[in-house]
Amino acid sequence: MIKTLARCALLLSVLAPAVAAVAEPTTLKLAYFSSDRTSTYLAAIKPFVDAVNAAGAGLVQIDVSLSGKLGKNPIQQLQLVLDGSADLAFVVPGYTPAHFPDNEVIELPGLFKNIREATLVYTGLIAANALRGYDDLFVIGAFATEPETIHTRLPASSLKELTGMRVRANNPMQGTALAALGMVPVEMPINQASSAISSGKLDGAMVSPVPLIEFGISRVVPNHYLLGVSAAPLLVVMNRKKFEELPEQAKQIIRKFSGVWPAEHYIETYRVENDAATESLKQDPNRKVVTPSHSDLAHARAVFRSEVDAWSATDPHHRQLLAKAEAELTKIRGGTVGQR
Repeated sequence: MIKTLARCALLLSVLAPAVAAVAEPTTLKLAYFSSDRTSTYLAAIKPFVDAVNAAGAGLVQIDVSLSGKLGKNPIQQLQLVLDGSADLAFVVPGYTPAHFPDNEVIELPGLFKNIREATLVYTGLIAANALRGYDDLFVIGAFATEPETIHTRLPASSLKELTGMRVRANNPMQGTALAALGMVPVEMPINQASSAISSGKLDGAMVSPVPLIEFGISRVVPNHYLLGVSAAPLLVVMNRKKFEELPEQAKQIIRKFSGVWPAEHYIETYRVENDAATESLKQDPNRKVVTPSHSDLAHARAVFRSEVDAWSATDPHHRQLLAKAEAELTKIRGGTVGQR
């Protein structure tokens, strides 16, 4: 009897570390260069993190490193994931355009009416593996901003008055559109725009309403020309190798809350915030909010169509991408995508 108990005790002592190891959840680090109070965090990151942590309790745990703890430079967020400094990160693809050459199709001016169209087309193209630059990444969520508008230090009630102004752009495609409208584009991360305007390096910025306020740009630009130019793509991505190394059950949980699921949550949260931010600008007596005239809208639409046609004509691959994006857009406008 004593020998039997001894053997059982020995067996338990051998198995205990293995049981503890199995019970220990995999911890994943997610990098975000801004704070947990931003609408981007609340719309694009928090729903996914909360859902995975709840469903994966005891199996997988995502810890978010806020305010640039793993790296403050927005341009370097992609590299944090690629080199393993972070397992996941929020990435602005427009800051590294060479890595995501096909994202230009999401950035084309005048293509999308709103945040829903841009986000769901981007999500659909990712799901169809239609875009280059994603082989080393597992995409959690593909999002896009509301078509970005123009905000300046000096009053500008027309495209003519905006001519020659130096305006911040998110990516080269947006820069091309601004140049075609007569402005001087300057590509710049959003968190640098406010100080650049204050110092006189810029006259304004093209940005959507929520980040205009959250990144302090609204403090230095009291004039708002509400011409929606183009959307800026956004991503939450994971290192694909790290994803493939996860236990199958953990991968299933992450897949469940990726793709359309985070896109829908993002759209619901962000468009409400966008509408509220726009209304707050309109209600502020110290601001001048301008809706473009019919003639300016007609001119801008002609410029945008010309830019889209020129981009499509440069490369058969571009034509194929545009056709795929327009097919996704037709499905969305027909009510067959993204409806609960």
